[in-house]
Amino acid sequence: MSKSQDVLNQSRKRLDEIDEQILDLLSERAQTVQEVIKTKVENQLPVFVPEREEQKTEAFKKLAMERGIDPEWAEDFLRMIMTSSRAKQSQSKFPIATTDPKHILYIGGEGGMGSLYKRITEQTGHVAYSIDKSNWYELEEMAPKLDMVVVTVPIKITELVIERLSGRLKKETILADFTSNKSSPLEAMLKAHEGPVIGLHPMHGPGVQNLSKQLMVVCPGREGEAANWFIDQCKLWGMRVIQADEKKHDHVMHLVQGLRHFVALLHGSFMEEYDLKPNDMLEYSSPIYRAEMMMNGRIFAQDAELYADIVFADEERRELLMKFFEHHQKLAELVKHNDREGFIREFEGVTDFFGKFATQALNESGYLINRLADRFA
Repeated sequence: MSKSQDVLNQSRKRLDEIDEQILDLLSERAQTVQEVIKTKVENQLPVFVPEREEQKTEAFKKLAMERGIDPEWAEDFLRMIMTSSRAKQSQSKFPIATTDPKHILYIGGEGGMGSLYKRITEQTGHVAYSIDKSNWYELEEMAPKLDMVVVTVPIKITELVIERLSGRLKKETILADFTSNKSSPLEAMLKAHEGPVIGLHPMHGPGVQNLSKQLMVVCPGREGEAANWFIDQCKLWGMRVIQADEKKHDHVMHLVQGLRHFVALLHGSFMEEYDLKPNDMLEYSSPIYRAEMMMNGRIFAQDAELYADIVFADEERRELLMKFFEHHQKLAELVKHNDREGFIREFEGVTDFFGKFATQALNESGYLINRLADRFA
């Protein structure tokens, strides 16, 4: 064996030893996290504290710089560790926001979102119930003890389910829904129930490991203060909570959901029409186009009826899509007439409209692109 090969082997052996030490330290850290979780549960403290995480991150970056380590990489490393710590919480008991357990019914509780929140509700110490098609008859027995009822069923039947609840709940029970549309369900709930009513929109899917850092949108309906304990519970689960007017919420959702999902269908349908197979396209794709392909592809890995419900949620959303097609035709004229200057004017106008957000988007997307290329190249 040459001298250089011997030196290389020694260095590799030392790297292996260091890597093992890192894993030992991570294991020790995970055990300490369990002690922290136990303390949080016992003292009813939130799982996720943004201020603490940001302070920790900044201090860690500073320590990294002092040791000649890239602070941005160090932040990524720490955030991955903290994400793992929060995931551990999803396997444990959560802190409870009330002195006594609350009784919460999830209608559609065997579906994705219903089963997720039912599990977390039970892990918190509250009493959770579930009703689906097969056991509606159980509602009569449950109703007298229910503190809250959450309707978490497909959009197309939400209002029918709410109507079915009319007159069947005690006045003190909070009636809520999880739909991504808020105006119509809120109106239906206010009509069906004379007690407290709130509209809820968890801005995540059923596949999340835990609720830390997830967003819950709250649209007040009637006697919103009665649901303060549930809002506090969401915060203890680590969620971010914002209040919104239901009409403004729906206007934004028309763009965030309806338009976005239809554009994905347009993209995918065009690829099918021209036999542009995803795997073939990936071979020639930049990281950013790969990211776009993955975001579109994940939609087609899910239920078509779910996305149809979202796109065709109401007349206002369909009207917005028709306006989008009209605008699309306007831009298509630029291509038809080879209007390069018109394209530039349109592009620069949108650039002005986006303003500082364009710079933010450039930085954040650059981060995603680099990580994606590093992980899947």
